[in-house]
Amino acid sequence: MSLLDTINSPADLRQLDEKQLKLLADELRSFLLGSVAQTGGHLSSNLGSVELSIALHYVYDTPGDRIVWDVGHQTYAHKILTGRKGAMAGLRRGGGIAGFPRREESEYDAFGVGHSSTSISAALGMAEAFHQTGSGHRAVAVIGDGAMTAGMAFEALNNAGATELPLLVILNDNDMSISPPVGALNNYLAKLMSGQFYAKAKKASDLVLSKMPPIKELAKRAEEHMKGMVVPGTLFEEFGFNYIGPIDGHDLDVLVETLRNIRKLDGPQFLHVVTRKGKGYEPAEANPCLYHGVGSFDPAVGITEKVSAKPTYTQIFGDWLCDMAAHDQRLVAITPAMREGSGLVRFSEEYPKRYFDVGIAEQHALTFAAGLACEGEKPVVAIYSTFLQRAYDQLIHDIALQNLDVTLAIDRAGPVGADGATHAGSFDLSFLRCIPNMLIATPSDENECRKLLTTAFMHNGPSAVRYPRGGGPGATLEEGLDPVPVAKSITRREGCKVAFLAFGTVLAECIKAAEELDATVVDMRFVKPLDEARILELARTHELLVTVEENAVMGGAGSAVSECLAANNATARTTHLGLIDRFLEQDTQENQRIACGLDAGSLIKKVHELLSE
Repeated sequence: MSLLDTINSPADLRQLDEKQLKLLADELRSFLLGSVAQTGGHLSSNLGSVELSIALHYVYDTPGDRIVWDVGHQTYAHKILTGRKGAMAGLRRGGGIAGFPRREESEYDAFGVGHSSTSISAALGMAEAFHQTGSGHRAVAVIGDGAMTAGMAFEALNNAGATELPLLVILNDNDMSISPPVGALNNYLAKLMSGQFYAKAKKASDLVLSKMPPIKELAKRAEEHMKGMVVPGTLFEEFGFNYIGPIDGHDLDVLVETLRNIRKLDGPQFLHVVTRKGKGYEPAEANPCLYHGVGSFDPAVGITEKVSAKPTYTQIFGDWLCDMAAHDQRLVAITPAMREGSGLVRFSEEYPKRYFDVGIAEQHALTFAAGLACEGEKPVVAIYSTFLQRAYDQLIHDIALQNLDVTLAIDRAGPVGADGATHAGSFDLSFLRCIPNMLIATPSDENECRKLLTTAFMHNGPSAVRYPRGGGPGATLEEGLDPVPVAKSITRREGCKVAFLAFGTVLAECIKAAEELDATVVDMRFVKPLDEARILELARTHELLVTVEENAVMGGAGSAVSECLAANNATARTTHLGLIDRFLEQDTQENQRIACGLDAGSLIKKVHELLSE
């Protein structure tokens, strides 16, 4: 039996001799690689956090002590150590365990995550709760260097630094983006500065020297100078944290001793840990981006970057962006740290001076775009639907209120499959539609996506085009960059009695259903402004109007149709189909759509039920 097979909980882990931890790390990394190669998932970041996960559960008394993992891309080792090794075969699959920490899944998942930069705020709240109840438990936030670019992380640091709470923030720096390579000297100093002797000596000297302000100030400057020579901690110490590190995040001896020392300290502590993405698997170390999110693959062979014969909507957008940039020199592209995911790699290479990755800072991305628009540029913000939620005030106050010419290219609209509820684009039509000055388009296929992106870009004012994850039906792409008339729908099929009003890529399933039902199908194209004339005409000529969308029904495109009918005193039997009123659990996109009744078979069944009433 392997050492890993004996670990069913952190309590089992804490029974091991410290000398056994290195072997456990090797076994855990090997199991993790084999498991993710079978199921797919996030690989590079998880290979890099094996030792850190072991050390945290070895030193801290979990689940009483709380470990809050930011985003969750680095928690597979944590899941395995907390009794979910056998469940890894169902990772990110329907009915299986989630790819991110989830409170409903385990008592060891202290906080549900998926969006970036929330860990410090949540852990601070937990630390304050422990203080209020006198429990003596500790709270730890583990945050990556990418997530530290978000304003929310610094808001939490600012708040935490003004307290005396024993909060530990661990910066898992896996891109070497902040510090140079670390060595024995830095590890030694980190252990020294985290020890009780250093903490007590510093406190005692502060008390003594406080009677002599000039000497105390001189000593403080000398200390800062010495620490600044070997650690980049000045910024975090200014926030009120005791900075420790950087240390080697793959050296278990150093990690365990440093964490033991820190757990005894009072006040906010900041530990800087340097790890390597893809650690232990050479292909992932060489290309961590390629191995960030993977499908099934053979570890002995590795994976190669593939270009699908049928382009995804993301690729359609990326190609359109380059074509439009060649046509209009004012176009600039902005992404909040999603260059690859949003299809901006080609643009960043061909137009580097017009490409801006602002980091994980969605609020800043939109107001930065607003500033560019004020001076005559035409910014396109490429952003996932679920991340646009994080910048809602900026969209309303900084863009729409001033009617600025900013185009939102909204990727991952609707169900997203294995990423589940945290990444599903379920609400954008509802929260966009109520904003004045907005133009909102929902392309039904790849060619419509290009044309509606052009229309939105040429529109003088704020606009949004939403499209789903993955590929479309394979429509032939027209050449050129011609816009389409705003608020003009297209009738894709003429029928009788029933009319499907399709918003977006649900059109294909509507057409399949209409063939059996002999129904009319209208590709609505625009949610705002609507083609009101066509809606009123359909209300006069059909017994039943069925709106279909991949968005929450409440407040979505269907609601807009009902509002149009009511405003014009039109009476028509109408039903609205869209995403169900609960968060979409992880599964395949096809199964998620079936669960919401958005496949052709479900549409046919629903219409028959309505007509028989």
